[in-house]
Parts: sequence; structure tokens; C-alpha cells
Amino acid sequence: MSRSLGVRRRLALLTAVVLMWPAALAGAAPAAEVFSPKVHPDADDPAAVHGGAYVTGVISDPKTFNLQAAQETSSTEAVGLLFDGLVEMNFRTGEIEPALAESWTLADDRGTWTFRLRRGVKWHDGRPFTAADVDFTLRAAFAPGGVSSERDVLTFDGKPVRWRVVDPLTIQIVMPKPIGFFLRLAGIAILPKHKLEAALAQGGAAFIRAWGVNTPPRELVGTGPYRMMQYVPGQRLSYARWTEYWKTDKQGRKLPYFDRVVTVIVPNLEALRLRFMARETDIYAARPREYADLKAKEREGAFTVIDGREGYGSELLVFNQNPAGVTDPKLTWFRDTRFRRALQHAIDRDGIVAQVYGGRATPAYGPISRGNTVYYNQSLPAFPYDLARAERQLAEAGYVKSGDRLRDGAGNAVAFTLTTNSENNDRVAIGNIVRQDLVKLGIRVTFAPEAFNSLVARLDGSRKWETMIMGLTGSIEPGTGRNVWVSSGSINMWHPGQKKPSAAWEAEIDQLFEQVATEFDQNKRKAAYHRWQQIMSEQSPMLFFTNPKSQVAVRNTIGSVKTGLGGAISPTEILYRRGGGR
Repeated sequence: MSRSLGVRRRLALLTAVVLMWPAALAGAAPAAEVFSPKVHPDADDPAAVHGGAYVTGVISDPKTFNLQAAQETSSTEAVGLLFDGLVEMNFRTGEIEPALAESWTLADDRGTWTFRLRRGVKWHDGRPFTAADVDFTLRAAFAPGGVSSERDVLTFDGKPVRWRVVDPLTIQIVMPKPIGFFLRLAGIAILPKHKLEAALAQGGAAFIRAWGVNTPPRELVGTGPYRMMQYVPGQRLSYARWTEYWKTDKQGRKLPYFDRVVTVIVPNLEALRLRFMARETDIYAARPREYADLKAKEREGAFTVIDGREGYGSELLVFNQNPAGVTDPKLTWFRDTRFRRALQHAIDRDGIVAQVYGGRATPAYGPISRGNTVYYNQSLPAFPYDLARAERQLAEAGYVKSGDRLRDGAGNAVAFTLTTNSENNDRVAIGNIVRQDLVKLGIRVTFAPEAFNSLVARLDGSRKWETMIMGLTGSIEPGTGRNVWVSSGSINMWHPGQKKPSAAWEAEIDQLFEQVATEFDQNKRKAAYHRWQQIMSEQSPMLFFTNPKSQVAVRNTIGSVKTGLGGAISPTEILYRRGGGR
């Protein structure tokens, strides 16, 4: 799970010592050149042809090209086509499938995983991919001074995973204790040792600075289906087909099909729509309220709108409870559960569904979307929109409305700044609705949207913000997003990187996520996830608005379009252009 202000495939400095067995590389023979491709299970269209370009669009520039430094989708999506993990998730079934690892075994201790790597895989510069690259990626994740999200998700009870290179095509990873969903964590992007080793030798902080957005794109070397060829800030990202990619279709032809992929960078969601309607892009993740209009224009526009259900993502408001970012009296308000719960009743979720999403969203009251039918807790209480009830609960908590101003028990007027990313028109619209209702309670809200990268810099850097409207992507298994929810998590939004949880409810969430990590029984994980959702509802560190539905519009010239879980469509490597070039 990551913040979205939507990798395309798959995401507190630790004082613990990382334990590794010596790497068995010295004197080893090079990896075998025999190629063992993966036949993509969904690349089954006999009409598919190579050639042409595929044009997409985004509303933000990347902040970095280094996936271990990336904590926002504008960066992960920019380089997602370049890299692969040991495993990957099938977009239709949710099952874990082989990727850079062609097979694996789990020992009887249920904590030792041995991965056999795919033979003949090459980096974009022609160098062979080996277990040394996996070893390097894990060392980088745990390097002192680094800020990798992988460190969070690969640490359990404060103890990191261990690993050792068995031979050039085999790596063994050992959990500190059995981890029930470890395979879902094994999809972290593998990075090239030979390109980044010098940066890591200078320390974790230097490594995180490597491969910034000023790096020449051709220096970015991966094993993925495309190479980045050009980045023009504010305009576009361009990619070229990697002709030695390790996947084929069912006819034995090498993937991907498109010769080029171009991602245009536009200022906001409305500009994305205009580009698509002008036939300048091939795909558009339409906003829910646009569904009916786009359906009516399918024929004349030569596109098809896919009617999906709720995705895994959520839209929400979060309060900054970090003393490093906000001071009293605001810190006291934001840490007051009664204050936060009272404001739950000031959120007109039905109004947001109707006005912002055209009815194609569902009110949300917790961190898991209704689209996740496996783990969604249907018993969570709703928070009906009721300003009178909100006012009563604020009064019970010691807040007094005098005239048109709400004051706390010390007489301080309640006022704060609310922000979101200005490029996202829907979040801006939600912010205006929320501000108007909070003003009715006597709260003075300054609504100040700002550029996405500026927002993320404050969220991850200075921590200087007050309240924020944000989005979270989701996944089938919430535990894979533990770095958002545990108190020590680097992208926990309300109070990240805590050495010790500041509240009992945070400690219980930490315990629950440790529990689900070690639980192999899905029903027992479900019970723990239900309790976590209940705590989030009771404590309300985030006020969830809606779970929007998905409605992707795709040009009829694009072939092999299939729908998957959470609103996903076919991965780029199996799409093709009917008739060839664009």
C-alpha cells in the first residue's frame, strides 16, 4: 500500500543489526546462459502484434527514480515498467506467480524460503541478473541512514529478515519467525548491483540520493519490459521496448508488444480527460462522475469504458499527531479522540458521493475498501452526517461554541489549515465540502491545496502540516502495507517513525500487524484485520470519505484488454495496438 496523490506491479532508522550469512560468490561460475522464459498466463491473444506506441498520462512529475526512496505513486509509476521482483501478483486472480524467481520452496520450519532464480535474465545493459543483485537490493534496504519502505515491511518484531546467496542462481531468505504472507512481500523491485554498488558503499543516505530525477534516463538499468529513454519535466516520460525481456506470450513470441510507451505529464485530472477525448492518449482512469457521459460517447470516441466496482483505494482526511510537525494547542486537539470522532459526523459522505463521484462511490468508515471482499469488516459503525450531533460531542469533550467560533477548554479558537494535492480536482472538491461543514461548527479552516511534490516533501521531510486530504492505494492483503499502519512505519501519516507507540491503541495495532504476519490461517488473519478496522473506527486518526468505483476508458485500438481485481486492467506488457503502429 502506498500513498496516492495509484510500483505499476508491486512497497525510523532501525538500531537492530542486520544478520547475513557470508555471500557465496567468490570464485563462482557465471550464471548459465540458458534462457528460461516465463509464459505470461494472460498473453493468449493470437491476434497480438508487435509495434506501435502506447500513450498514457499522469498529473505529477516523479520525485525520484530510485524505487527504494519512492513513497508516492508519481515516482513508483514512473519507473514501474523498468523493474521486476522475485514474484508478482496475477492481476486477475490475485495469486502469487513466479517472476525473477522461477520457483521457490518453504522449509519445514515455515520460515526459510529458498528462491531459484530464472536463467538467462539480463539487465538492460546486457549484464546477467544473478543472486548478487538480490543480495545487493536487500543490503540497500537495510543500509543505515536509508529510508527504504522495504525495511519496514521486511522487519518483524524489530528483527529484519536474514539472507544468504547459495549460488549465482539461488538465494535463501530466512524470516525471524514464520510469516504467513511473505510471498506477497517478495515482489520488491530488484536493483542492479553493478550500477548502484558505488552509491551504497557511501552509506544509506547516499544510496537514497542516487538515481534522482536528474539522472540521465539511459543510466537507469532494470530487468523490466521497457527502458526509460527520455524525461522532460512537466511534459513526458518516454520508454522503449526491451527486446531481451524474459516473458513470452503463449505463442512463444517475446513480450512486450509495444515498441514505445509515452507518459504525458499534465497539470490536473481535467487535462488528462481532455487529452484522452482529443485522442492523444490511449487510456484514461476516468473519475466516477464522468462514467455516464463517457458511456454515451463511446461510439463517437472509439473507446470503451469498463464498468468496475470499488477499487482497493480510499480517500481520507488525516490529522498530524506528530510533535515534530505541529504544536499546541493544535497538537492537543488532533490527539483528542473525542475531537476526531466528533468531526466524523461533520463529513457529508453521501454528499461527496453524489457531488464529487456522481453516485459511483460508496461511503467509507474504515481503512479497507468494500472492494476487498475478503477482509472488509461489514460490522463497522457508520458515522451519519449530523452537525448537531458533532456539536454535542464537541461540547461533551470540552469544546464550546460561542457565536460563530468554536473554542477549546482553554479559550483557544479552533482553527487549522487543510491541504491536498492541487492537481487532483476531486480532492480539491472534497476539501471545499469539508471546509464548509467544519466552518458551520465554528472551526476556522484555511483550505490551501498545493503541488503534489511539495505536499509529499512536507509529509516525508519537514513534517510541518496540520490536516491533509490524501489517498491510499490498497492491496488484497492489508498486512503488506504495514509501513502505513504500525507506529514505527516510515509512511504512517499521523505519527511516523515512533520508537515506541504513543498510545495504547497504536500499540494494539502494532501487535495485530505482528499477529497477521505470522498467521498462515486466512480466517485468523481476517479476525485480526477486523479488530484493526474497529480500532481505526473507534480512534479515528483518519476520517475516511469514500471508496470510489473504477471506470477505465480504453481506446478500441488497444488489444488484450482484460479486467482484474481492484479495478486493474491488463499489464502494459501484454497490451498491443491492433493493426500495428501509431
